[in-house]
Amino acid sequence: MFIYLSKKIAIPNQIKLHSLSWNPEQGWIACGGENGLLKVLKLDSTGTTVTGEVNTSKPRGVAAPSNLSMNQTLEGHNGGVMCVTWNANYRKLTTSDENGLIIVWMLHKGMWSEEMINNRNKSVVRDMKWTADGQKICIIYEDGAVIVGSVEGTRLWGKDLDAHLRFVEWSPDSRNIIFVTKSNEIHMYDYHGNKIKPLPLYALANKKQEKKMGGDDDWSDEDEQEEDNTIIGIHWYDGTEGHIDVDAPTLAVAFRNGKCQIGRGEEDPKATLIDTRMTLTQCKWNAKGNVLALAGSVKSKSREGEERQVSQVQFYTPMGEHIKALKVPGANGISAMSWEGSGLRIALAVDAYIYFANIRPDYVWGAFGNTLVYAHNKPDRTDVCVTFWNMKSNERYTKYLKGVKFIRGAGENCLLVVKNSAPAGPPPSGGENDENNNGEDSGPKPNQHTLLLCNSIGSPVDTKYIDIVPKFVEMTPFHVIVSDFRSVYIWQYRTNVSKLTSNDAGNSATAMLRRNTGRERMLDIEEVAANPAQTIENFKPKAGRIKDGICAITASKKNLIVARESGTIHRYSLPHIGLENKYAIRQRPAHIRLNCDSTKLSIIDNASILSVLDLDSNNDSSDGKEGTYGQLLQFERKDAWDLQWADDNPDLFAVMEKTRMYVFRNFQPEEPCQSSGYLSNFSDLQIQAIMLDDVMANPDTPDRDMVLDFETKSLKDARELITNVGLAEATAYIEQHAHPRLWRLLAEAALEALELQVAEKAFVNVGDYPGIQFDEAEAILREIDRKDLANELRIRLGDWFRVVALVQTGGGDDKMLMKAWNKIGEYYADRFKWQKAATYFSQAKNLMKMIECYYRLDDFDGMEKGVELMSEGNPDLMEAGRMFESVGLHKQAVRCFQKAGDVKAAIDTCVLLNYWEEAVKLAEAHGFSQIEGLLAKYAGHLLSKGDKLQAVELYRKADKATEAARLLAGIAEDVGKRQVDPLRAKKLHVLAALEVERYRKKALDLTTMGTTKGKSVAATTAATLDTLMTADAESRAGGGASDAGRKVMDNAWRGAEAYHYFLLSHRQLYSGDVDAAMKTAIRCAEFEDILEPKDIYSLIALTAYHSSHLNICSRAFIKLETLPGLDESTSDAIQSLALDIFKDQAPRNPSHLPTCYITCLETGQPYNACTITGRAVLDARTVGCKTCGHLMLEHELSVSNRKNCALCHCPIPGINFSIMEEEEERGD
Repeated sequence: MFIYLSKKIAIPNQIKLHSLSWNPEQGWIACGGENGLLKVLKLDSTGTTVTGEVNTSKPRGVAAPSNLSMNQTLEGHNGGVMCVTWNANYRKLTTSDENGLIIVWMLHKGMWSEEMINNRNKSVVRDMKWTADGQKICIIYEDGAVIVGSVEGTRLWGKDLDAHLRFVEWSPDSRNIIFVTKSNEIHMYDYHGNKIKPLPLYALANKKQEKKMGGDDDWSDEDEQEEDNTIIGIHWYDGTEGHIDVDAPTLAVAFRNGKCQIGRGEEDPKATLIDTRMTLTQCKWNAKGNVLALAGSVKSKSREGEERQVSQVQFYTPMGEHIKALKVPGANGISAMSWEGSGLRIALAVDAYIYFANIRPDYVWGAFGNTLVYAHNKPDRTDVCVTFWNMKSNERYTKYLKGVKFIRGAGENCLLVVKNSAPAGPPPSGGENDENNNGEDSGPKPNQHTLLLCNSIGSPVDTKYIDIVPKFVEMTPFHVIVSDFRSVYIWQYRTNVSKLTSNDAGNSATAMLRRNTGRERMLDIEEVAANPAQTIENFKPKAGRIKDGICAITASKKNLIVARESGTIHRYSLPHIGLENKYAIRQRPAHIRLNCDSTKLSIIDNASILSVLDLDSNNDSSDGKEGTYGQLLQFERKDAWDLQWADDNPDLFAVMEKTRMYVFRNFQPEEPCQSSGYLSNFSDLQIQAIMLDDVMANPDTPDRDMVLDFETKSLKDARELITNVGLAEATAYIEQHAHPRLWRLLAEAALEALELQVAEKAFVNVGDYPGIQFDEAEAILREIDRKDLANELRIRLGDWFRVVALVQTGGGDDKMLMKAWNKIGEYYADRFKWQKAATYFSQAKNLMKMIECYYRLDDFDGMEKGVELMSEGNPDLMEAGRMFESVGLHKQAVRCFQKAGDVKAAIDTCVLLNYWEEAVKLAEAHGFSQIEGLLAKYAGHLLSKGDKLQAVELYRKADKATEAARLLAGIAEDVGKRQVDPLRAKKLHVLAALEVERYRKKALDLTTMGTTKGKSVAATTAATLDTLMTADAESRAGGGASDAGRKVMDNAWRGAEAYHYFLLSHRQLYSGDVDAAMKTAIRCAEFEDILEPKDIYSLIALTAYHSSHLNICSRAFIKLETLPGLDESTSDAIQSLALDIFKDQAPRNPSHLPTCYITCLETGQPYNACTITGRAVLDARTVGCKTCGHLMLEHELSVSNRKNCALCHCPIPGINFSIMEEEEERGD
């Protein structure tokens, strides 16, 4: 495990922090401090896209830069915020301050806001904890008050305990609660508040059984005082991410004096006891429960001899084994600590700063060939899931085993090291090997460990049982090496002769003896003999752990390296296991690796410093000590955590430093690249890194993007030179940086370019001599009946004519023949021989290339035939359609686009080629969503030609009633101004009004409004009114429409009314019904903005005179005389006529007229008039038209036997025929 500080966030105004919590699922970080400070932060990684998808073009994992995407200050607390806790399932934050105020925060529109507030006003809240499922919260106060509430805010129960409380913790199943008192007692209650029992504290009662992890042996308890035993933290892992082992401890109790007790539940007599030798302040499990972090401070002396407190975090396994230590800046200690949900980062609150540390975990994994093997836990299972993932084919195989401790891979196999906790029984499937065990019981014994040798699909091919407890495991293509701190077990599972030793044939005593003496050996590193290895039967392990124990091992095909804690390194030969050398270094190795020829050893020590030891260099010691060989090279790198030597170059290796990967050639670094992957292979100038963080985050569905391949600088430069510069320059570069991979790259490029001399030179340098004698090679391959290899040879040479000949003689299949014909077609196409190319493309069924050739030949019939042969949805149809479009053949282009399923492209083609009618048909047939733009273009085209009625018809077909109405109203206005055909003007106004009514009916039809679904009546009404008001506002704004177009939207039937009453008055006048004609004419006085005022009042005067209503006639003459814009002659004529009429007759009416007539004549105020007779509707029975809304006298309707509305001509309910023709005849 490697850990380092990666980021630091400063709190404004140097406000000290008291509490810190990292949301494990959504990633929010809440921190509380003095003076009511409460902030919510969030770090977003740039390795993902806006939608959350993984961006493979950028660094991922901890290598991706993290930016502060949220920094919100929450206001509500006045005192220091002492406790913050997340409810990840329900996205709630609960905080409390030193004044006892509790606030529950919720996320609303991306911001955190108060949801609930509670203040008991009696005591301080000491701790708050949610259950694992987030359903309940337990709040404890210092005075002993306990409150348990639900996530909805309901108080479930409360209780006052007779003790001062300090901490609270839920059990993983949420059925029990643990309370820690100020007097260092731990009591367990059930979830109803009933006391169950006190819990024992073995760390205080049995100090002699403490397991001391680190520090000096002469440490004394001189500072052991009452306050030293104070419990500073308790954490019970909830098991939501599974358990690394069935018996893995989960309950951690930490004490200020540096002691920590880790138990397997509330009562565990065999609890693990740790002594950290620190003054502890914090105790936290990570989200997977496999690492325990203990934070505190330790006394340290500076170079000047001054004592000071150094903040530190110690990391332990659940079994109490020390993993790593992290020093943190700041002398006042770590006040709060919290893990990220993935376990890859940890946040530490120190004074007024938040420090973030990145963690590179020690995953249980291994890689060999194209297979990645990794172990992970599942919450619903007690065993370990081991997945065998073929990174090339993406196939996965799964095994479930208990107690998987190590996985290693090499050659064609992998090794699983499994702890046996069950009694003796039969070995796992495929693991029986009575022959290898001399007929003895081959089953595992209790407390033994099983070595499972598996193939790439997880099937066991061999099994061994060992008595030592594995601490270090290494695997080569021939050997498996397992060691504890003293003994080393070597198993030669494969030889150069036989594939697996378990497959050795023969049952003779000699063969049995050879297997028992040569395949499994044991050695003690304290043994000084030249041949220290012994057989399993003869080896007697020494009890107890030695002072200078093993701390790291590695191996190659010919050497085994064992490193000891003192820095002594043993070098043994393989397979004979003889001690060859000893080396001494000052570091304590933690991670060692041999290069490919076993001449150099890389060493990463406990401080993550990388150095390299030259094993074959003689180094005469100046102090005369014997056995000191090798030389530590002048090379050092810091913050290293993984290293991989190249398989084919002893001077080439890759090393991971924090989030950078460096490649070193002769200890000179190349340009680094950002990565957080684990190195698995380095060969052919290419490094393979596994993004294990991503794999473990989604272990059931690993993706090929989680495997990254990095090329060295020489490979990238050589490829760049070949591609962009030339073969000559590339050859010169490769000669200076010779490597078989580079020569192969050059040879293949030269063959493709038919530079046979360069290819010959490259093949010679790489040692591939058959690669340059092509004809002889083909003849040999044909003689041995390997036409497939001869075919492959010609394919690499690009001799496709010869490939066709070989295939036709039985050297290939139809697929290869098609490919050859296709390549020949490309050959002729490159030379502009389109007819021949089309023939070969036709044979190869490459229809697109054939169509392209016919296009070059202007053979459009041939193109059409090719299109018909294509299947529906073929993407090549789009390109064919564009070819037809370029030559103006719109029908063929539309056919292509429709067959490809792209109607939009077909419509665009029709528009481009001015086939507007076809475009509209396509848009209507296929519901083209962007019809508005197309309609606007087509309508503009029609209007520019003067085809206004055709434009109206276009809008009606497109269901654009408002545009059609505006256009009809404009036409009607033009017809009215000409004063030639008022009946035509009326018809146009009626049509415009009908379009408006259709639009409004559609807007009010709630069944067609998708937005009203699921709404209340009030909400539906509001939405409808909003739609109508928006439409009215748009109609008033005009949007470029004429004045008549705006009027028709405001009052749809006004124009139709004007011309209707105007025509009706004339018909009544000519029929002799002058009284009715006068009354109808008075109704026209409202429409001065539509009809000519002169015509209106002339008609009124004429009808009034003939009906002897001289008062009305006089009023009409007054209107005429006062009309603006009359020329003098017309005005004189009107006055003269009026004088002739009224000089002998008084302006009186023969009978009384209702007031509405006079008011309308004088002011233009409208009144309800019968559309049949024009008379005012006063108190008689009427019938209303459901289309236009106008009234008709019921008596007149029955007398006239009318079946339609007199104004809009729509059928009256129960009548099914129209009288529009009758209206037209009367007009004539």
